[in-house]
Amino acid sequence: MRILVTGGAGFIGSALIRYLVREVGVEVLNVDKLTYAGNLASLKDVENAPNYRFFKADICAKPIMTDIFDSFRPDRVMHLAAESHVDRSINAAGTFIETNVVGTFTLLEAARAYWNGLSASARVHFRFVHVSTDEVYGSLGDQDLFHEDTPYDPSSPYSASKAASDHLAIAWQRTYGLPVIVSNCSNNYGPYHFPEKLIPLVILNALEGKPLPVYGKGANIRDWLYVEDHARALHLIAERGRPGEKYNVGGRNEQRNIDVVRRICQIMDAMRPKDGPHEHLITYVDDRPGHDARYAIDATRLETELGWKAQEKFESGIEKTVAWFLENEWWWRPLRKTVYPGERLGLLERRA
Repeated sequence: MRILVTGGAGFIGSALIRYLVREVGVEVLNVDKLTYAGNLASLKDVENAPNYRFFKADICAKPIMTDIFDSFRPDRVMHLAAESHVDRSINAAGTFIETNVVGTFTLLEAARAYWNGLSASARVHFRFVHVSTDEVYGSLGDQDLFHEDTPYDPSSPYSASKAASDHLAIAWQRTYGLPVIVSNCSNNYGPYHFPEKLIPLVILNALEGKPLPVYGKGANIRDWLYVEDHARALHLIAERGRPGEKYNVGGRNEQRNIDVVRRICQIMDAMRPKDGPHEHLITYVDDRPGHDARYAIDATRLETELGWKAQEKFESGIEKTVAWFLENEWWWRPLRKTVYPGERLGLLERRA
């Protein structure tokens, strides 16, 4: 089994590769452009494994993608390469359109040309898993859940670009027969999480005694999914999912942002008591433009059809995550020094 993973140096991609290489034992080729959020240090545990290879490339480069398919000859594609931070999309939407939309189109076309040249049996077993987000669905009310047939209603340039890429992936299945499966996940967290996102940012700021920024009143709700649970789900979707279907992946762990921040502070107080109490560092800041109120995934199809279930509850997962960051300064310290020191992103210029 040979699996091509795009974006494998990112947060979710690296977790997936570590799982595929160490636990599943398949041959993996990691194709990543290594933008600011791509970090090969996240793959230190498998970098010398005989069933792992890395190739630096941009998924928008069709000749290179074609060559990769022809030389590696994958049985599956797990497409995770994407620009993913909502705040950055507010100020640099063009990058998100280029990578998430044009890049996905380019990869789909390279995959289609390769798939058309396979033997009949190989064509039947080939899969293209397009990994997306719950943000394509927009904002929920107090009681609803996102289902696979929930209409798309994206609010940010990021979610709009992912919605477009989802539609492309499904269209390539319906029009050309390419065996595509789409997954839409809730907010991931865990080890190796790039520190621009809420949980790692709060952990590291708390560790350094810096303000803990909370957008608006902190009332926005997210369904949190431990990244290693997500990696298991993606493998199952590729292994047993039905082409043309969508599978929502969620942890059934809804939390208000302010409660996430306060829980991190409590854990930090226990693990670093001399620096506490850390809640004094909480600082409320202007809300993000277009900030969706609530996300929550109904993962019933994934749970019943494929037998997946999240193993980590938020309480156990967040404790593991805080402990990991405290024990692995070698990984995050270079990022804080040279890539992202923690400044606010996504602010719109105010006009008089």
